[in-house]
Amino acid sequence: MIKFFYRRGSDIVLSQSETEFASVSRADVLWIDLLQPTGQQKRAVESFLGTEIQSRDEAEEIESSSRFFEEGGSIFANTNFLSPADDEMLMDPVSFILTGKVLTTIREMPLRSLDMLQLKIQALPDEFPDGFTVFVAIMDKRVDLDADIVELISKDVSRFSKRINQKEDINEEFLLDINQLQQNAMNVRENIVDKQRLVSNLLKSKTCPKDADLRADLSIILQDIASLINHINFTFERLEYMQDTVVGIINLDQNRIMKLFTFVSLLLMPATLVASIYGMNVSLPLADRWWAWIGLSVVMLLLTLSIWLFFKRKKML
Repeated sequence: MIKFFYRRGSDIVLSQSETEFASVSRADVLWIDLLQPTGQQKRAVESFLGTEIQSRDEAEEIESSSRFFEEGGSIFANTNFLSPADDEMLMDPVSFILTGKVLTTIREMPLRSLDMLQLKIQALPDEFPDGFTVFVAIMDKRVDLDADIVELISKDVSRFSKRINQKEDINEEFLLDINQLQQNAMNVRENIVDKQRLVSNLLKSKTCPKDADLRADLSIILQDIASLINHINFTFERLEYMQDTVVGIINLDQNRIMKLFTFVSLLLMPATLVASIYGMNVSLPLADRWWAWIGLSVVMLLLTLSIWLFFKRKKML
């Protein structure tokens, strides 16, 4: 699907057909949004912009030189947009191409933030003079959404911490939940750092307009990203501490169980020894007395009580 916005007088018009490129000047086009584009739509955009669109594999490469580069007067930038899905974080790759003052976005998944921005562009056309302002608006919105995700992770960490303090369901499943939360935090941090690198490179680019307001907005976004990185780093440290605490609690519980079994074994060992001796099919002292079984029971009880008092006195229970 293709959507592109272009100016017609003081209004911004939305078109969803690549055939209209023939009747529109590139100077009037603001934003071209490609969602799961067909080959024909890609070729139409390439012909209109005079540049080549990256393939999906190229857009997902992790090298810094592939995430942001300039070629033929155009800026190519690739990043991922996070979206929560159950207990995981999905990463949807989005490619940006800034050619002149035209912004082109290529994505494979619907993104609500971009859809909402498209409605805002049509409602407030004066706030978006060119593609660079649209790009800044996209990044600003995404950083806000990333901040919401960081806040959700922080709430989950606080909830898990409360469960630890109350010793609620501290088991291996709980440890796996913490590990999943760690993975989510790592994905968020990787995503935020990627955006920081993208915005920083854009500010250093000679192709980026020298407009003071635009650069000020990008600088504010960088500051917000830096604060998010500090926050998510602290959250990750809390998760590591929680993980160590849970492992320690599980080990203590296991040690307590082993200690109990060991103590019971030691407690019954002397009585078992006496019972084993008098259970042999040989002649033993006092074995023929009628009260022998009472005496042996008393001896076994005294031995068991002695072992229990010894452990109690040594504070080993």
